Amino acid sequence: MSVTDDSKKKAEEIKEKANEHFKKQEFDKAIDMYSQAIEHNPNVAVYYGNRSFAYLKTECFGYALTDASKAIELDESYVKGYYRRAAAYMSLGKFKQALKDFNAVTLARPNDRDAKTKFLECSKIVKRIAFENAISVEETKKSVADSLNLETMTIEDDYSGPKLEDGKVTLEFMKSLIDTFREGGKLHRKYAYQMLLDVKDLFQKMPTMIDVTIPKENKFTVCGDIHGQYYDLLNIFELNGLPSETNPYLFNGDFVDRGSFSVECIFTLFGFKLLFPNHFFMSRGNHESQTMNQMYGFEGEVKAKYSPQMSDLFTEVYNWLPLCHLLNNRVLVMHGGLFSEPNVVLEDLRKIDRNRQPPEKGLMCELLWSDPQPQPGISPSKRGVGVQFGPDVTKKFLAKNKLDYVIRSHEVKADGYEVTHDGKCITVFSAPNYCDTMGNKGAFITMNGKDMKPNFVTYSAVPHPNVKPMAYASSLLAFM
Repeated sequence: MSVTDDSKKKAEEIKEKANEHFKKQEFDKAIDMYSQAIEHNPNVAVYYGNRSFAYLKTECFGYALTDASKAIELDESYVKGYYRRAAAYMSLGKFKQALKDFNAVTLARPNDRDAKTKFLECSKIVKRIAFENAISVEETKKSVADSLNLETMTIEDDYSGPKLEDGKVTLEFMKSLIDTFREGGKLHRKYAYQMLLDVKDLFQKMPTMIDVTIPKENKFTVCGDIHGQYYDLLNIFELNGLPSETNPYLFNGDFVDRGSFSVECIFTLFGFKLLFPNHFFMSRGNHESQTMNQMYGFEGEVKAKYSPQMSDLFTEVYNWLPLCHLLNNRVLVMHGGLFSEPNVVLEDLRKIDRNRQPPEKGLMCELLWSDPQPQPGISPSKRGVGVQFGPDVTKKFLAKNKLDYVIRSHEVKADGYEVTHDGKCITVFSAPNYCDTMGNKGAFITMNGKDMKPNFVTYSAVPHPNVKPMAYASSLLAFM
């Protein structure tokens, strides 16, 4: 495409402004300005490469992939394009495709030590997955849960942390656990394994969609993503009270990853689930999956604080997490969103076989990955997984299933929440200043059973120990 010198000059000026927004971690503004630069001059690979990087930062992996590919199309020697595309592929769990791009970088830069390291690391992942697939036969595969022998795990005399009482979680145990974690302490591995086995057994007995009854005058709280931000989780309990039979909660997925206190978050949440099984609820998010945990830190954190075996057990537990909750037959709560298929009814959701890793398409995938969009209809997802659904899709789904509105999470919002689709689609996100960079508020929703009207409580991030987010994440995500 022919471009005038004036347009080229203007595009460069806009790109420099976009770069400044990127440095300030104002990624949405950067994306907007890179887009303006591309409008003035669509022939420059760097513009697409930079916008791809900004999309990666905002978890729009599908858009990042498209931009990186366009950058490579414009300039096959643009090495950062291959890095960006590899990052997008990795984030989507497409390791074979990522390996091809890392290989392209090593061929272009044979003396680049970083490129060679990433190629070798990615190659190991691809080989490991191939090996696991080769030896995995579902009918004969023995679970970690079945292979554990807690009797052989001894509790050292000098252990002074929380202790299960007759093998059970109590309120005193939970208060001690919270205090121990707050002070940087650790739960003994025997108790940690016991909690995981017990909560797995509990989830296995539950349906894929949980029906929740909220009495007329009772308060019910819905929280969104926590993402390993333990001290912000404790702040929710400070603001809203500890969970109890009279103060029930629903945590709507993405409990772990990114934040570097994910172990503390998940054991606190699982502990309250065991203590109040009928008044504390947890939905699976897209980050309660093996691929996400490998990339975004949870697997590395569990291995660092406990063991690889425990990481595998977490994967088994996550496979049994319910996918959605129906509140008083009026409000449906799921992590991601609605569906590409028309005419989905609640009974279809009840029938989903959830005991597996999230598939790349279908109802289970879309419950975990989809996002709302302002325009009508269905669009391909900006994330590269799931779909984007418009207000007409929401309206039709609610009418068909006689629902008032849906609550979902999955997306950072400046105020911690957002109401869209004529008030019928609510997003709640509970991790303030996400990854210590986004500057967003956190929020949770309270309602009573009488009118089911959502009330929003917002809050800012609180201080945490000096451990940066993504401290345990895969080094393959270091794409600067």
